[in-house]
Amino acid sequence: MEAYPVQQELMKVVRRIVIEAPGLGQRIKEAREADSRSLKTIAGAAGMTPMNWYRIESEEQELPEETLRKVEAALDINFGVSFND
Repeated sequence: MEAYPVQQELMKVVRRIVIEAPGLGQRIKEAREADSRSLKTIAGAAGMTPMNWYRIESEEQELPEETLRKVEAALDINFGVSFND
């Protein structure tokens, strides 16, 4: 009798860390305004629409770390938000 390998489901463990970054939206806005490029260009460099960018600046939504890193890359700035344990 031939044995077939048993396909196992992959277990996923998810960890969510939420930190508060007071004034981050304003700091992002100030950095954008100091940049000579248009909002459309900067938002596009971060892979988002200008409307999404405005929501981030006004702190109307949670900001995933991945998106924060794209914003930092688009503006060539590090806002100092760290997720250290």
